[in-house]
Amino acid sequence: MDFQSSIIHDSGPMDNLEKQLICPICLEIFSKPVVILPCQHNLCRKCANDVFQAANPYYSSRGTNITGGRFRCPSCRHEVVLDRHGVYGLQRNLLVENIIDIYKQESSSPRPIKTKAEQPMCVEHEEEKINIYCITCQVPTCSMCKVFGAHKDCQVSPLQAVYQTQKTELTDGIAAMVAGNERIQAILTQMENTCKTIEENSMRQKQLLSERFDGLYAQLEERKAELLARITEEQDCRMARVRELVQQYRQQLESSSALMEGALASMEDPGEASFLVTAKQLLKDMSSAAQRCPTERIEPEYENMDHFTLDTQHVEELLQAMDFGLDEDEDEEDEEGNEEGNEQGKAGEETKQAKE
Repeated sequence: MDFQSSIIHDSGPMDNLEKQLICPICLEIFSKPVVILPCQHNLCRKCANDVFQAANPYYSSRGTNITGGRFRCPSCRHEVVLDRHGVYGLQRNLLVENIIDIYKQESSSPRPIKTKAEQPMCVEHEEEKINIYCITCQVPTCSMCKVFGAHKDCQVSPLQAVYQTQKTELTDGIAAMVAGNERIQAILTQMENTCKTIEENSMRQKQLLSERFDGLYAQLEERKAELLARITEEQDCRMARVRELVQQYRQQLESSSALMEGALASMEDPGEASFLVTAKQLLKDMSSAAQRCPTERIEPEYENMDHFTLDTQHVEELLQAMDFGLDEDEDEEDEEGNEEGNEQGKAGEETKQAKE
């Protein structure tokens, strides 16, 4: 069995790996940086930019004023929508770039040719080389162990066949891990986008809430100004009436004071005749002044303004009960809909029972 040649000429797994690293645009191994599309296919950034430029001829450079763009994946024709950064906004696939580096290192490094001295020998039979594989015990062994040794009753297979099978399984395992890592990377990207969307939605709701409260503040200020104007109007009206009465009483007081001074002066007149001449007119004027005395007065508690007390308890209760959720009208409609559904269900059951 040619054990050395099977190892030297076994390039199948590397060829399979190379096929997975071919860009569908340039048909060469991916050149870094490698970008991953939303459909999880990979492209060289340069090739992706060429496809994007062809699909968007007016997007000439990164400094253009055109924002965003779109093109289709050359592998699955999935539409890729780009933001204002163009292909430079696509996420780099660092995993594929690392695999490319490892592949290039393995391809460039010479493979040593194993000599007979390097071939492992059987532990039980030191002069026999390991050339078969015990399928039952899952260990490599020699022909003597199969004929006379511990593996004589076991199922064996040629070493090359098992080697090729396990090498293929290992390659498939690596490919599966790569696919799994790509799925995880897609999930991570989706979660990052979800966090970004949550943040944007929260900012939008905060802005809407602030606008609602600003509107409430404006309504409160407007209503406050209206109520203050009503109090001021009532204040001016009452004060004007009181000032008018004050003016009337002051005029009466001045008239009475002047008449009283005249009467006192006549009292000091020593002549009886002259006194009687002025006394008659004074008595007449005093009688008229008594009749002209104002009788209007302000009502009790006229200065009281307690009727302008504002009851804000129900408004405070509404503000405390303010919360996110459905309106009361929608809640009532839901409850009415549930009640109607229950009544229809009961009616159907009664009809069924009546038929039975």
